[in-house]
Amino acid sequence: MDETTITIIGAGIVGLAIAAELAQTYENIVVVEKQDSFGRETSSRNSEVIHAGIYYPPGSLKANLCVAGAEQMYHLCECQAIPYKKSGKLIVASNPSEIPTLEAFLKTGKRNNVKNLVMLGKRDVMAKEPRVIAEAALYSPDTGIIDSHAVMKYYHNSAEAHGVLFSFNSEVNKLTKEHDGYILGIKQENYEFKSKIVINCAGLSSDSIADLAGIDVPRYGYTLKYCKGSYFSYAKPSPVNMLVYPVPHGALVGLGVHATLDLGGRLRFGPDAEYIDRVLDYKVTANKRESFYQGATKIISGLEQEDFIPDMSGIRPKLQGPSEAVRDFIIREESDKGLPGLINLIGIESPGLTAAPAIATMVAGMVKELAE
Repeated sequence: MDETTITIIGAGIVGLAIAAELAQTYENIVVVEKQDSFGRETSSRNSEVIHAGIYYPPGSLKANLCVAGAEQMYHLCECQAIPYKKSGKLIVASNPSEIPTLEAFLKTGKRNNVKNLVMLGKRDVMAKEPRVIAEAALYSPDTGIIDSHAVMKYYHNSAEAHGVLFSFNSEVNKLTKEHDGYILGIKQENYEFKSKIVINCAGLSSDSIADLAGIDVPRYGYTLKYCKGSYFSYAKPSPVNMLVYPVPHGALVGLGVHATLDLGGRLRFGPDAEYIDRVLDYKVTANKRESFYQGATKIISGLEQEDFIPDMSGIRPKLQGPSEAVRDFIIREESDKGLPGLINLIGIESPGLTAAPAIATMVAGMVKELAE
């Protein structure tokens, strides 16, 4: 039976970042991915925003890894000539009753060590963005946008150059603990191999992989809830120059229908938040146009409804269901469940793209402890 030292399940942004990080130190690493290439699911279906870390509970993995990851991501972009832009972001209070929420986010952001946050009054917002509707806004100059595919391509090429083997079209259907490692089965080839360490970065399927390993997924709160987010693009030139967000939902189910710009200056609105039972398709229906228009006109004036065009959608692998409290990332080595050498990453939704470099550093630390 073939053997490998480390197997990473999933080649999204997080799996790729981990592969590139570990390849600097370890040999005999394999990445298995059920899709035909890297980044086919959540990693390529998002707003491509580098978040600052404003919203997340202080001390949480989301807060700490987002703040650290943003700094690492900007440094990576500079060093590797990966396209990005620090466009800045406004979180706007559309009415006076929302201003205390902005002030609370300012305090949270500062506790999370987010730099350069500023509260702006109505006149200051108008000076920066005349078309934005706001009684006040929280301004984050260091929030940006990035070419997520370029980042993933860099990580993939770097890992491959350091000897990592990528196996696409390879869906894991077996993960069994042996005395000194794990037996993994690949569905397509009816093929099995052995790995000393397994890192579960399977995104939308990460809870299923944990279940294959024998973990009682409901008992430990590992069950994912799929939350679809649709986007509409705007057919005319963008009336804003930076990202514009409303005050988000209380439980951070989503950040509200917000305005984002890609690196070409194209304006998009979204994503919304729609819980679904299973992943069926990524279609965006035109019948959502009016609700997107209504949401967008609360934060930006002068928009035309007929210029809202159905665009793309993505699916968030959330740990919290509708009306449930905010849940943190799960990133843990499972020795206490009798599964030494298994590292699970579950519920890696936003800010997973931003946090990816810091997550890779964290996981490398776990692997180092296992290897000692």
